Amino acid sequence: MPKTLNPPCADNIANFLSLHRLPERYAQTIETHFSPIAEALAQRCQTKPDQSLWVAINGCQGSGKTTMAAALVMLLQQHQLQAVALSIDDFYLTRSQRQALASDIHPLLMTRGVPGTHDIALARETLSALSQRQTRDVVTEYSTPRFDKAIDDRSPQSDWPRVATPVDIIILEGWCVGAEAQSMSALIEPINELEAQADHEGNWRHYVNAQLQLDYRELFERFEVNIMLKAPSFDCVYHWRLEQENKLRERTAGQGNGLMSESELLRFIQHYQRITEHNLDVLPSQVDYLLELDEQRNIL
Repeated sequence: MPKTLNPPCADNIANFLSLHRLPERYAQTIETHFSPIAEALAQRCQTKPDQSLWVAINGCQGSGKTTMAAALVMLLQQHQLQAVALSIDDFYLTRSQRQALASDIHPLLMTRGVPGTHDIALARETLSALSQRQTRDVVTEYSTPRFDKAIDDRSPQSDWPRVATPVDIIILEGWCVGAEAQSMSALIEPINELEAQADHEGNWRHYVNAQLQLDYRELFERFEVNIMLKAPSFDCVYHWRLEQENKLRERTAGQGNGLMSESELLRFIQHYQRITEHNLDVLPSQVDYLLELDEQRNIL
């Protein structure tokens, strides 16, 4: 049975802030907003002795999903639970697979991110493999995929991180996690320059929408707890995503064909505008935990 530690251990939080290069004030976010969620997840996990609890985190690019997921893992470990955080980004199709989609279906599918550019079969396989809690007396390791955005391709399998199983709580975070398909009528008019110029017939957005109706919906329906980090609007995405790109450039010393200039980034995020804005409209009323952000990503 999970052991409740409340408030969370200050030393663990301090180490977490140092590891993720976060300001000290982020400790208050962890204690005020994330710790109660972690405690609720730990209590709910007690009701599922033979099956992992699946938790989804939605939020637009740059909203802090990855950091929140990592913080929850840290907090859940204090409840003596084995938790793992995965990103839907690590399940992107390989560069060659997206090249094939771009050639066979639509050129815009070369760009990673939208539904249809993920290996959903691999995601289901990975999540299922991590969920085998009935084998608790046998500790094994399972390799989880890793995508390298600096080279815009999946990392070699030898570089994939290994996770000790069985896992009590699995967290999947992503900008389109939990997204729902739109009505056909909503797809008629382009919503930005990218759609107007590169998808004037609507084939790309119809294909993406169809993916949300099929494999993605089946995957997302498996999650029992849904969390949303809600941005004020899509306008914040460019600035938040630019911060991520600059950090990636700094970490890779400017090397890698996946890095983008500011103008390239501006076009890049237009691929996600339609679904992001739809998420901001419909998901807040459907999630279990809604965390509203201001433009500086503070939780209101």
